[in-house]
Amino acid sequence: MGEQAGFGDRLAAQVAATSPLCAGLDPSPALLERWGLPDGPHGLEVMGRALIEAVGGVAAAIKPQVAFFERHGAAGIAALELVIEEAHRAGLMVVADAKRGDIDSTMAAYGSAWLDASSPLCVDALTVVAYLGLGAMEAVVEQATLAGRGLFVVVASSNPEGRSIQEAVTAGGDSVEASLLSELARRNGDEIEQLGRSVGSLGAVVGATRQAGRLDLPSLNGPFLVPGVGAQGATPRDVGELFEGCMPGTVLVNASRSILAAGPSVSALATAASELAGELTRSVP
Repeated sequence: MGEQAGFGDRLAAQVAATSPLCAGLDPSPALLERWGLPDGPHGLEVMGRALIEAVGGVAAAIKPQVAFFERHGAAGIAALELVIEEAHRAGLMVVADAKRGDIDSTMAAYGSAWLDASSPLCVDALTVVAYLGLGAMEAVVEQATLAGRGLFVVVASSNPEGRSIQEAVTAGGDSVEASLLSELARRNGDEIEQLGRSVGSLGAVVGATRQAGRLDLPSLNGPFLVPGVGAQGATPRDVGELFEGCMPGTVLVNASRSILAAGPSVSALATAASELAGELTRSVP
């Protein structure tokens, strides 16, 4: 292995030590009200701390939905910085669900914000969209790869509204999602060969509600971020069937509302997370 462990390898080790669960932190106004918390930075911090306390040692990661913090301006971003710091202190990996996507110079700036160790927003991985072209992300791809951090590129989302774009056929005859997955796999292969890693750092967001067999998922040789379990209807068994044959420790399954709905009791959150983590460990590669 290279001097700097890659994100894919770090994630696989983390999943092996805990579970495939990624606990989503989506502090929506409705959930904050349900918890009896104010819809403001303090409420965000309280919910974040409770989730971290509940899932530490059980989940591999947490995934803050950045939009719910951004809507509170600078104070909301400060709350996000605190959540990121607390999660890392608890031994959790952090995936920032920001879905950034732009041209090269802007993506480089996003990389500095989210993947540079000197930034207070530095996380382990960032979600991105590549519809301005994966080539426009060269700077942030290189930054993530060399720094041992990761990117999760939206390939096949769980929401039905995305199907018309993701399943559209390119000039080469492949679907957009298949073409994007193939390009990510190629880049992961280069990283594995050149840096002596076992798993690539470039991941794919693939919804658990998608059909098995439509994409050659094992070919990615990298990590997956999987929404759609719980409130959106998919089960751990669905995930296991969809990702059959993928490398061990590469499937990170997000669950947000199904866990947060058990709050605000930390013990109830911990029970919900532990039960789901156990199901995922038994079902997911």
